[in-house]
Amino acid sequence: MKKKLIFLDIDGTLVSSMAPPSALAVRAVQKARENGHKVFLCTGRNMPIIGRDILDIGFDGVVASAGSHVEAEGETLFDRILPEETIQECLSVFHAQGVYCRIETAEGIYTDPQMEEVLTRAVPDPANSELIRMQKEIEAGIPILPYGAYPGRGAYKICFTSRNLEAVERTKRFLGGRFAYVVHPYGDSTSCFNGEIIPNGIDKGSGLLLVCRYYGAGPQDTVAFGDSLNDYEMLRAAGTGVAMGNACEELKRIADVVCEGVREDGVYYAFERMGFLAG
Repeated sequence: MKKKLIFLDIDGTLVSSMAPPSALAVRAVQKARENGHKVFLCTGRNMPIIGRDILDIGFDGVVASAGSHVEAEGETLFDRILPEETIQECLSVFHAQGVYCRIETAEGIYTDPQMEEVLTRAVPDPANSELIRMQKEIEAGIPILPYGAYPGRGAYKICFTSRNLEAVERTKRFLGGRFAYVVHPYGDSTSCFNGEIIPNGIDKGSGLLLVCRYYGAGPQDTVAFGDSLNDYEMLRAAGTGVAMGNACEELKRIADVVCEGVREDGVYYAFERMGFLAG
């Protein structure tokens, strides 16, 4: 078969809720690469929190920070940090509406002090892998620094958490023309709404296309796996978009394939059916 470029989201796709990669997930990635396919992480996480347990599986590159940082074969193809002036403008808009922020930089993650309390009390929708991951980070004691320690040199991305959705909607009057808003799934009784803003034109799909150009390949040569709304552009850009069984309904509707959930090793069994593990 023709060799493919395969893109894997991390949370809710390759791993479940900050759990270590399963033996079958590791085997799927490593066997596909042995067979000549190229496999990439394509994640909203910034590089400092991807984790050695994931990177040590072995990948041909990484699309990180939802497309703001792209690597292939150890070479940086794209790296776009929002200037500090823009970060401060965004923080001012969110804070004026009582929305808490999480700033993701090359050095680490910095949050408003109130965010941890909101996240800890939240009862996430089962399809909201991003909120579940942030809660697991707190439980695991992963070092997330207070906003006061933020070095003020710009950032890749801002995530937000709010107690009401109307406050988030009000911020769009000021930022909606320059940023795409991703609001992750929430239940009818939720008191926590979380999401992220991504600069227009930069997303996981644009990262996928950069990797294609690096290898002289086309979108038809790609397969992408995801579970949440920040995977939407990636699945639309890919030749074959695969939604996990645990994915949000919006993603399932535009996917070409829906596989088993992350807890059922959906990546492994989809790789097997697609012939990536043969030989």
